Amino acid sequence: MKNKGVTSRALIIALLLIPLNSYWIVMMELIHNSGRSTNISLFFNSIFTLLFLLILNICFRCLSSKLALSHQELLVIYMMVNISSGIVGHDMMQILVPSLGHAFQFATAENEWKVLFWNEIPSWLTINNEQVLKEYYQGGSTFYTTSHLLGWISPILWWSLFISVLLFVTLCLNVVLRKQWADTERLSYPIIQLPLEMTTPKADLFRKKLFWIGFSIAALIDLLNGLSAVFPSFPYLPIKVHRYRIVNEPWSGMGSFPLSFYPFVIGMGFFIPLDLSFSCWFFFLFWKILMVVNSAFGMGGLSRFPFIKEQASGGYIALCLIAVWLSRKHLGNVWSKVITSSAAIQAHHQLDDADEPMRYRTAVLGVIIGIVLIVLFCFQGGMSVGVALTFFGLYFVIVTAVTRMRAELGTPVHDLHFSGPDEILVRFIGSRRLRTGNLTMFSLFWFINRAYRSHPMPHQLEGLKMAERTQIESRKLVWAMILAAVVGSISGFWALLTASYQHGMREHAFGREPWERLSKWLVISSETDYPAALFTSIGFVLTILLSMMRLRFLWWPLHPAAFAITTTWGMHLVWSCLFISWLAKLIILRYGGLKTHTTVIPFFLGLIMGEFVVGGFWTIISVISGMETYRFWVIRRLIDLYLVC
Repeated sequence: MKNKGVTSRALIIALLLIPLNSYWIVMMELIHNSGRSTNISLFFNSIFTLLFLLILNICFRCLSSKLALSHQELLVIYMMVNISSGIVGHDMMQILVPSLGHAFQFATAENEWKVLFWNEIPSWLTINNEQVLKEYYQGGSTFYTTSHLLGWISPILWWSLFISVLLFVTLCLNVVLRKQWADTERLSYPIIQLPLEMTTPKADLFRKKLFWIGFSIAALIDLLNGLSAVFPSFPYLPIKVHRYRIVNEPWSGMGSFPLSFYPFVIGMGFFIPLDLSFSCWFFFLFWKILMVVNSAFGMGGLSRFPFIKEQASGGYIALCLIAVWLSRKHLGNVWSKVITSSAAIQAHHQLDDADEPMRYRTAVLGVIIGIVLIVLFCFQGGMSVGVALTFFGLYFVIVTAVTRMRAELGTPVHDLHFSGPDEILVRFIGSRRLRTGNLTMFSLFWFINRAYRSHPMPHQLEGLKMAERTQIESRKLVWAMILAAVVGSISGFWALLTASYQHGMREHAFGREPWERLSKWLVISSETDYPAALFTSIGFVLTILLSMMRLRFLWWPLHPAAFAITTTWGMHLVWSCLFISWLAKLIILRYGGLKTHTTVIPFFLGLIMGEFVVGGFWTIISVISGMETYRFWVIRRLIDLYLVC
């Protein structure tokens, strides 16, 4: 018998925490620049919140056992906070909201935006009121005036509806794929290990000495560095990125060579399969070597060689298609379930969906209806139906690949900058053939395509896995996730607008990027970029070949996912940490075996928790006091060291 987990009090607590959590994220990531929680696969703000609830739970239990939340209720709250964090995160609403008025506020005679595309921007999705925008960018005002509320009400409602429908489609896709990935392929879901261990009823994790040793090491580093940021006389431990640059040709062609020592990344890397962690640092060096080769020999007209972001987008598309191919039998059974009567299915003993989060027929219908609504939204915004279908077809392929990669491998970062469907379509078709209305909507969708670090779809699937592991009633959990998406969208707008009218939105925030790119597309009208299209195809083919080698030969050491993810900005920061965790895990398994590996797991969980707790504490101090504090992720102290060889 499954425990409910999705109780009224769990929902109420989550709905109270979501706005507070959204405001915390906006203040630390966008206003004070004191942390980047949503740049990481495991959101440290959610872990911090979960630990806070665990401490409160001890107090409640002392008063009455009935007041204490069950571990299922704690996980439901954690899942809802996670989804809302992804929505308000660095790669979603923090890009959307600044872009809604930027094209109007910063149009000049020199950039000619008014002539180029003003008439194509949907008024119901953006803000063009001069007074409303002036105070939004200047600050020193309040969002809670009649003119401000009325000015923003239309984009708030429409974009919240769009985000909710988009995440409903991804939830339905997760339901369709869940059984294959969790039960048949038995993917490991490394990201969920820490929240599960934290909330287990026996609380064994907090009784283990190795956990507290790991916790103390990471916490002490962040405590000393935090004090050093406030009081410079305190010693600083240089664990952050040092970028080494070789000035001599051809080695200068590889750019910077970063080295870092982030305790939480080393902790997370320990749970990554050995072949992936090896492949991550191997392919990082592989890309650097290609850049040196380009510098040494030159590639003629291929000045962008090795076309890293183009090959990455091809690799992600291949990863999704590989996952679909491996799931083809399951997907065929799902389709049979959808189109066949229940009596006939029972007679043929086909796939049973009685215990799934929603019936497969409902999930497939949800995907179809959701896509129809999204296409209607795009059409009303000025996008053609064919382009909208292609755009979101590619989009769902990429986010499914990210979700699969997270479930199987648990990589600490997966950003995929500037390689979404908008870039792919312009690359293959050319901006000349895509009319201005399509390109303008591409710009408004920049917030879901700039990068994919904070996307909620992986968190939805990981939530379904935690529900299975802890006997949470998954059908009620689906409704909780939908509620989190709706409330998270509205709360994200509230937090961003409240903070912006108080502190002012910086002109150089993400809002300028899509409109500057749109201006470039329109002024320098392009045809098909054949070199970029070629290398996108090469990335696709190479990923397929790597997958075939891995499936055919057990000894094959290179994981195809690493080919795509090592092209990113985030992996450049953490590759050396993954090398350390790979080496530690290799030595432990080779000389200590599985028993020793299991024994030391709490130490690496402690590294994650220690940095998240103390690092999260410093961001709260920054939000409350307004002063600059230590930021453990991403970069606060950046040191460039130039080498001559």
